[in-house]
Amino acid sequence: MPSLLKAPLVVEFPFTRSLGPVQSAFLTGLRERVVLAVRTGDGRTLVPPVEYDPVTAAELRDLVEVARTGTVTTWAWNHAPRRGQPLDTPFAWVLVRLDGADTALLHALDAPGPDAVRTGMRVRIRWAAERHGAITDIACFEPYDGGPAEPAGHAGTFETPVTGIVAPARLDYTYSPGRAQSAYIDALSGHRTVGERCPSCRKVYVPPRGACPTCGVATAEQVEVGPRGTVTTYCIVNIKAKNLDIEVPYVYAHIALDGADLALHGRIGGIPYDQVRMGLRVEPVWTEGARYPDHYRPTGEPDADYDTYKELL
Repeated sequence: MPSLLKAPLVVEFPFTRSLGPVQSAFLTGLRERVVLAVRTGDGRTLVPPVEYDPVTAAELRDLVEVARTGTVTTWAWNHAPRRGQPLDTPFAWVLVRLDGADTALLHALDAPGPDAVRTGMRVRIRWAAERHGAITDIACFEPYDGGPAEPAGHAGTFETPVTGIVAPARLDYTYSPGRAQSAYIDALSGHRTVGERCPSCRKVYVPPRGACPTCGVATAEQVEVGPRGTVTTYCIVNIKAKNLDIEVPYVYAHIALDGADLALHGRIGGIPYDQVRMGLRVEPVWTEGARYPDHYRPTGEPDADYDTYKELL
């Protein structure tokens, strides 16, 4: 029985979105060191501004400037900042009701320790040295002993407004594949592909998950499959991934290994991309020290008959 595996994994992608008139004005204002709010029909002033009244759902467009100073309404101490947070030293997360606003804005407060933070304390914005039209244009809040700052009365009109933002999304976590997949990965290191057979429907699933996805019963019987298989369907990739040293275009396919009842993913090589087809017989190509096939290449056999793989599409 191989030992269970663990590995750190990262899921990361940039999320690009366009901005409506209200969010565009708000972020452009931050770039210019101006904090804009939106006023509702009943006179409430909302920061951050929203495009629709959260109470009445009415469309909102009346932009007003509020002060750069405010009052902490509640807070929580962050003793261990994480990657991407506003400050790299311990700080407080605070909700700040800026002077002139009726709602609170969430951001970081730079303070020497939790004893220096309290509900009701006065704070002001510390602007980032370089500003591009994002919430990070506010570097943080800092303690402030003065009275309310007077806004200049900016109406929210700018010559070069920010029209879109790119927000990176990232998830760092530790993944443990469990018993079934650990055995599968361990077999791959010996250039073998092992699935598990369902005791009820008798289908062999690769990669195994420890349970049959059809019957819902536990699986334990290991079955070696392949190494050859059949392309059941595929796509042509035309956009180069940043973390893959593979020239486009290339083909990524579902491959039904001989003896398996579920197709797995694999890249097709050793053949022009426009000659890949359903039914193509392929075999794995391993590189030195790799724990999984680098790609699959044609075996030279006649194409598989459609009836032999149609249930695996």
